[in-house]
Amino acid sequence: MERLNHSDVTVRLAALEELVKDLPKQEPSGNVNNHIHTFYSFSPYSPTKAVYMAKKAGLDTAGIMDHDSVSGCREFIRAGEIADLPTTVGCECRVSFDGTRLAGKRINNPDQCGVAYVTIHSIPHKNIERVAAFFAPYNEKRNQRNRKMVDKINTLTDVTIDFDTDVLPLSKHKEGGSVTERHILFALAGKLLEAHPDIVAYLESINIPVSDKVRAMLTDPANDVKQYDLLGVLKGHFVKDFYIDATDECPHVSEYIKLADEVGGISAYAYLGDVGDSVTGDKRAQKFEDDYLPLLFEEISSLGFKAVTYMPTRNTMDQLMRVRDLCAQYNLMEICGEDINSPRQSFICEALKNPTFANLVQAAWDLIKHERM
Repeated sequence: MERLNHSDVTVRLAALEELVKDLPKQEPSGNVNNHIHTFYSFSPYSPTKAVYMAKKAGLDTAGIMDHDSVSGCREFIRAGEIADLPTTVGCECRVSFDGTRLAGKRINNPDQCGVAYVTIHSIPHKNIERVAAFFAPYNEKRNQRNRKMVDKINTLTDVTIDFDTDVLPLSKHKEGGSVTERHILFALAGKLLEAHPDIVAYLESINIPVSDKVRAMLTDPANDVKQYDLLGVLKGHFVKDFYIDATDECPHVSEYIKLADEVGGISAYAYLGDVGDSVTGDKRAQKFEDDYLPLLFEEISSLGFKAVTYMPTRNTMDQLMRVRDLCAQYNLMEICGEDINSPRQSFICEALKNPTFANLVQAAWDLIKHERM
């Protein structure tokens, strides 16, 4: 199993060829997921291991979705072929809405107003390298800001992290992978766990709230993913203290739409919705698009978006039905994507068992077909 995350892609794929032989033959389940992160952004999984985990979980299809990177796409495609799992490839990025009616608004980004998370789904395979070339300079800009945020963190905690020796090695930056806030926080989490055996007491001493659920995880001596659990706490409650606004590392929304159209991908706005009790534990209670959702849909439609992607398990049915009605009104494709970037997250979206969401299953197959045309 460890070879699925080996540093050499040929070793990873060879391991998959052996391991899939032991998986039982599965009947179609109706389970799909188009939003699986790999270690080319932040994830415990290589593209190969992500495919293996998806296959083992019983998915009918799987989609790779890394931040600012498509470097794992070809491996993901090949792994899908080996595992006999249909795949779709895309990427996620942040874009600036300056000059639009959404400028300055809290859109779907917990950390910054006027900047939103968006995706390009179903990238035709012949254009993967073109998308990679587009994001390369933005990732260089991002790392300049990353270094400044690490410096800021080092003034706020009693441990020190180094961008070059602690953060970069956690990434695949040399292979075109991105370096995100999660990489920084994972490095910080490791240092804090080493320095503070009673990590809960330390968190409370710096005014970071710890829920009963998280307390149980962080104090469990058998917990082997404690560093990921601590990352989730820091992501939800500490980022605001060191975050520096992203500027020139975010393409304008018009540039993003142009790229998606030129490469034949499907541009999609990622609906978040107001957050109460965060399902994943990495988002604090916060308001996002719901108060002005009709305006948002009017604007993204006029800008040229082709779809909206959302995560059914993270929203209420009222939120989901409102989004679905607006998608129908503006003729926007609906795409299902459940974020996978930590070991506790399930590859299965239980909400898809509801016949109401049958169109999301069909949409996954439509994405697979689209990128192979």
